[in-house]
Amino acid sequence: MDVLQRAFEKMGARVKFASITPPRLRPRVPVELALDVREDNRGEYFLVSRNPLIAIELVVLDVQPKDRHLVLMSRKGTEKHRYLLGHDERHWFVAAIPEATPVSRVRDAMHALKPAAVQVGEQVLRLKERNRRSNAARIRQGEWFFVPAMDAPVETLMVLRNEPLVRSNGGKPHICQELYRFGGETVYVSSTAPNGLTEAEYAALSDHRRRSEHWRVMRRNPKVFVRGSVRHSDHKTVVLDGWHEVLSNTEHLSFAMRDIAFLD
Repeated sequence: MDVLQRAFEKMGARVKFASITPPRLRPRVPVELALDVREDNRGEYFLVSRNPLIAIELVVLDVQPKDRHLVLMSRKGTEKHRYLLGHDERHWFVAAIPEATPVSRVRDAMHALKPAAVQVGEQVLRLKERNRRSNAARIRQGEWFFVPAMDAPVETLMVLRNEPLVRSNGGKPHICQELYRFGGETVYVSSTAPNGLTEAEYAALSDHRRRSEHWRVMRRNPKVFVRGSVRHSDHKTVVLDGWHEVLSNTEHLSFAMRDIAFLD
């Protein structure tokens, strides 16, 4: 823990450690590790919680004090997971890295979190430009990337105003001045089905469950384009001149975030 503490301090962050208390009812999948950002009277800090019944080793692979980022790896036997922890504009964050890209440096972790279309677009840019919040290939706000789409197939009458952009794990929505979406899969979303049920799955539910829960009809993983301002309380407002395609980072491809979907 002392080694971990020094790594977080080098990044300029505070960290606390805790044990995950097993619930009274045994879960289907026991929680082994939890990484979170909390707040106390001194401000934000990272909370690293481990299950005391499971042997998990934590190793900091890289720290970049200037960028205020580090790469943390958890290891249980031959199973390894990597996370990018750092500071983005106003707050600390934790992002899980897809296991398909076993990175060890902060620079590579940031690259691994970019969707394929962004990686391709940035190939013509100089290295120092690729991790800026805004460059010639895209604009980033939190976990969302906005890629210029001059030929976006937007139907004017279907454009929505002040529409929220959010993933199924909740959190504060990004409010888009103008948004157009199409495609994707129709799903029924409730507090017990945050990723949504398909129409067939919803039809298979009992009448009692359909009546007792508040269901919303949404689209899962649609094609989305936005224009104008995009607002979020934790980030600086970005203004998109012309239509941009919305792409999420690749965190949802990691084991830690395997149940996260893009709902609109």
